Amino acid sequence: MRRRTYLCLLGGAATVPLVARAQQSERRARIGVLMPVSSDNSNAQARVAVFVQELQKRGWSEGRNLHIEYRWTTGDFRKAATELVELNLDVILATATPPVAALQQATRTLPIVFVMVADPVTSGFVASLARPGGNITGFANFEYGVAGKWLELLKDIAAHVTRVGVIRDPVITSGVGQFAAIQSVASRFGVELTPLGGRDAKDIERTITEFSRGSHGGLICTAAPLTLDNRELIISLAARHRLPAVYPFRFFVAEGGLSSYGPDAIQFYRQAADYVDRILKGEKPSELPVQTPTKHELAINLKAAKAIGLAVPPTLLARADEVIE
Repeated sequence: MRRRTYLCLLGGAATVPLVARAQQSERRARIGVLMPVSSDNSNAQARVAVFVQELQKRGWSEGRNLHIEYRWTTGDFRKAATELVELNLDVILATATPPVAALQQATRTLPIVFVMVADPVTSGFVASLARPGGNITGFANFEYGVAGKWLELLKDIAAHVTRVGVIRDPVITSGVGQFAAIQSVASRFGVELTPLGGRDAKDIERTITEFSRGSHGGLICTAAPLTLDNRELIISLAARHRLPAVYPFRFFVAEGGLSSYGPDAIQFYRQAADYVDRILKGEKPSELPVQTPTKHELAINLKAAKAIGLAVPPTLLARADEVIE
């Protein structure tokens, strides 16, 4: 009896180290995350949190079988990209066109999953949406044609507008493309376009202030790291100068902007987690097609409308997916 007990205890003791060794030997995946905003950006933090949660649902847990390296920057994307590439990671998640461009310069082999890139084909990131063909794939935030919808929405919400300032980043491909898409429909709506923005917050404030001195003006804010990182400034300037404005994402409206038409930005990060998981399990970026949004949401902030003395047409409110009161 005592001998059987001894053998059971010995067997149990032998099992514990084996389990511990198995846990210790489990491979830890290494992921990089490159964000074109400061680390205190609440919206970006929320998106990254969703990305991590979705990875957890697929069996990846930080500290156990996953390690994530973060780089938050509003300036030197090339330095951040180089640092991540040198860390021998398995895959990198990158947000927006400039960070992806910097990563592409740094590596042609390390898998990259992008989100919120307007035109990955023209930017040279992929050969085509269906067949990316290289080490990069991901989720485009919209096609340029959606930018024309922003002008249509602005005229629907403020029919008196005849002058439209378009806030964009002129040095990135998507900034040029979005402005061109708006320009292509401007004559149909009888408006005069003025490019606004520039390199930084000072350029944004200066150009919007100058534009506001004229009458019958309105604003369209395009999607770019420049506008995303300076959205509080843009929203406050629109309110101060009583300019009706249209934004590319709902969170602008949640933070006080008048209206928005665009995809759910959070959804991109859920989808990105799926692609990262598939790459970690052996699939190649070249075989994962670039996806574009299938749904766009209209959001309107009635409080913001009231603050600038604007009455939103009931027909537009009826079409809205969300009305903030």
